This record gives sequence, structure tokens and C-alpha cells, in this order.
Amino acid sequence: MNQPVVAKFGGTSVADADAMSRCAAILENNTGTRLAVLSASSGVTNLLVALASGSHGPEARTDMLQQLSAIQHRILDSLERPEMLTRHIEDILNHIKELADGAAISPTKAIGDEIVAQGELMSTRLFVELLRRRGTDAVWFDVRKVMRTDDRFGRAAPDLATLKAEVEKELKPLCAKQLVVTQGFIGAAPDGRTTTLGRGGSDYSAALLGEALNAAAVEIWTDVPGIYTTDPRLVSEARAIPEISFSEASEMATFGAKVLHPATLQPAVRCQIPVFVGSSRAPEEGGTWIRNTTPSQPLFRALALRRNQVLLTLTSQSMFQAHGFLAEVFGILAKHKISVDLITTSEISVSLTLDAGAELLTQEVQDELAKHCHLKVEEGLALVALIGNRMSEAGGTASRVFQAVNEVNIRMICYGASPHNFCFLVDEANANQVIADLHQELLPA
Repeated sequence: MNQPVVAKFGGTSVADADAMSRCAAILENNTGTRLAVLSASSGVTNLLVALASGSHGPEARTDMLQQLSAIQHRILDSLERPEMLTRHIEDILNHIKELADGAAISPTKAIGDEIVAQGELMSTRLFVELLRRRGTDAVWFDVRKVMRTDDRFGRAAPDLATLKAEVEKELKPLCAKQLVVTQGFIGAAPDGRTTTLGRGGSDYSAALLGEALNAAAVEIWTDVPGIYTTDPRLVSEARAIPEISFSEASEMATFGAKVLHPATLQPAVRCQIPVFVGSSRAPEEGGTWIRNTTPSQPLFRALALRRNQVLLTLTSQSMFQAHGFLAEVFGILAKHKISVDLITTSEISVSLTLDAGAELLTQEVQDELAKHCHLKVEEGLALVALIGNRMSEAGGTASRVFQAVNEVNIRMICYGASPHNFCFLVDEANANQVIADLHQELLPA
């Protein structure tokens, strides 16, 4: 088999029968695509997450189950309700109800993953039927046969060695014969229980499967035609970027660009697999290719924004000319699996940013940190990231940035650790205007 192409379709791309038909046309126009990885239909995962929380009463659960059923049945109606498929979808919906009732009594992360995974299991069954009716030789495949993970439910980590071996044995032979449709986002723990890779994990799944298959390319089909210079909802003058490097795209994903899951590019970088991002609604508009290197390497490429940031400032006189303080702090954060983004230090204090940190910074964590230092927690902040190339080597970069936002109070600056980003914090209330001003000054049309 020649190197296959892996295509991933997001929730809006498989929202209904019309959307699925557009995805089918994309696959039909590229016979090199041998594996399609699907998310759940748009809106389904949110309903399943709500059911998995166990925090809703019987009436609310019934309403959410009816909404789930309506989404599936609209697609089934367009397929003329084939008997076996209809029965299979009904079985899954009944299984979701039983699990949701159990979660309402005693919610666990394991039950939550089992519930949430049902969305992908349904969308892929429906999509295979649609493909077959259009004359495509397609087969459904349960990704849990190959996507082996640890048992950290909700944010499972894949076992790469096992994944590679199982793909070689189970998936690669199927891809050589026909188009395979499988699920993103989900996997299986060593004991066989269903796990999930975290929200947005379908992109990551596609890249992992592409790596294991030694794919020629991984295509991410979503609802926007590529990666933009910034979020078009914030700046109407934002432009699609035809080509971008892995380094730049990784920074954009990490610092808030929603087009890609932050982990998506890791497998692609390891194997130098090009990644394409395009719109399933308008494939003729092209998209963005992400490659190891690009001919164009502008000083300023794009802007990203990440909201809901927490600034944590730790102050202790014992830091002064002492050893081990930071090791103690990071040891506590590591124990609680809290990832730090930006960091700045002075003689007696250190400031850290945490993504959505208020949820992670439990009272237990704060109490442990307070044993070593005075703790100050500030919320309501947004992280602005300017993405580009060799910015720390170019004279005048900082002055141009600060001139564009000279009326805004900047709380924290990180610059120089990477040649590809310039980051700082601002109040959430100022974030949109900061992005607009920076785009006008640094990324004009």
C-alpha cells in the first residue's frame, strides 16, 4: 500500500446528513485517503458531558436524551432508516440512558468516558452507511482495538508502542483494501474500559493514527478554511495563511488558536508528516498546509488569544540567594498534575500563569503552597501571543508591540525563550481590543 492520507472530520463537518455528504464528496475526490477519523456530530458531546456529570434530575436527563435522539434520527431519516443501523443506534441511545442513570447515582470518570465516547460510535456508524449508499466501499472500525491508553480517564495518554503494533496488525491491512471509518477522541485502557483523550482529542487521534500508518498527510477538515492571522470573529481583516511551519502552528495551538488541538502536531513533527487544515463546507477555498519548514518566514505571522488565565504569584524571603524553592513549588504542582505556562522571577517572588487555573488550583493545592510562601491568585486575565520567526533577534520588536498597546496595562511579559512567540497578560476586558490593535499595527493587509 502506498502511503495513505488520513482525514479527520470535526463535529460541525458531520453535524447532519448534508454535512456528512460534503465530507463524503471530499473523500471521493481523493482516492489516496484510506482512513477517515470522525468526531461526534455537533452538539452531541456537550449533551453527553452534561449527562456524565450526574448533576441533573430525571426531567433534565430525559430532555437531553431526547435531544440526542433527535440528532441521530434526523440523519437516520435521510438514510431511510435501514433496519439494522436504526436498531444499533437505538441500542446505543438506550445504553447512554442506563449509564446516565448510573452517573446520577454515583458519577465516576470511568463512567463519564464510557458515556461521552458514544457520540463518536454513533456518528461513524451513520457515516459508513451514507458512504455505502453513495457507492463507496467503506468499513467501520472500532478504534479501541488499536488506540491503547493508560487509565487516566478524561485525559488518557496513548501507549505509542502498542498503538503502532496494533495498527500494523489490525488497521493497516484494512486500509489497503478499502476506506476505513473510525473514531477520534476515544481509546481503551489496559483492562479494556473506554477512555478519552480529552476535549479536542479527535485531531490528536488522527495525527497518532497517521504516525502509526506512516501517512503521506493528515487532513483536518473543520468549519473554517485554514489557519488565520487571528480569529476572524475578533478581527474582520484576518487572513487565511496558505503555509505555516510546525513551530509556528504549535505555538498558535498552544496559545489559544482553536483550529488545532495543541497535541495534534506532536506526532506529525516526529515523523515529518504534513498537516492540512481546510473547510469541509468549502473545500474549493483551499486551506493551510503545515510543514516542517516553509519558504516564507515573516517576523510576524499571527496572533493568538487564550482566555480564562490565572496569575499565581508566590512570594518568600527564603528565595533570596537560596536553593530549592522553585523545585519545591514545581514539585507540588507536578504532584497535582498542574501544568505551568509562563513564568517570571524576581529575588523573592515568582509569577506563574495557569490555563483555566481556577479549576485546577484547589484548596488542597493552595494550602500546600502556602506552607512555603505567601500566595496571591489573580483571575480574569487573558494571554496574548504574537507568533512569528526570530523575533528575539530583531531589533525594535518589543517597541512596536508596546507602541500598539501603550494604553493597556500589561501584567506579565515572556519574551526570548522562544524565537517564535512574544507573550503577555492583559485584563480579559481589554483582550479583544489588544488583538485588533496589534493586528492593525503588525499584520496589516
